[in-house]
Amino acid sequence: MKTINDIDTFIKLVKQIKNLISEFSVLSKKKPDDAVNKFKIKLINPVLEVANYFISDKKYKPFAEFELFNEDDLPTNSDVLVILSQYSACLEKYYEDSIEYYAGTHYWLVNGKRSNVVAPSKYEYI
Repeated sequence: MKTINDIDTFIKLVKQIKNLISEFSVLSKKKPDDAVNKFKIKLINPVLEVANYFISDKKYKPFAEFELFNEDDLPTNSDVLVILSQYSACLEKYYEDSIEYYAGTHYWLVNGKRSNVVAPSKYEYI
């Protein structure tokens, strides 16, 4: 994390990504090759922009060439699910590198230093 404020933003982001994965899993099972409408892309892209803020480092980014979905070239439900799942995996790695276990508790790291903000012990608990 770059700042203390990033912690809340990151937690919100993870919850949004997890929820989107759940929703697109259902859509992808029913109609994997259906195009996603522009309304949904306009909701997904801002979430991906926030994710890109956290995982901009080559070490975390799932795909070097991917930034956002193109509204003129609409992806399918399964395309969105693949991207969101990969982002979730990379955010998990970022999370693991952003916490430190000390004296029986996990703490968020801010600028590489342990903060006094307690972190969940596992990514799935966010």
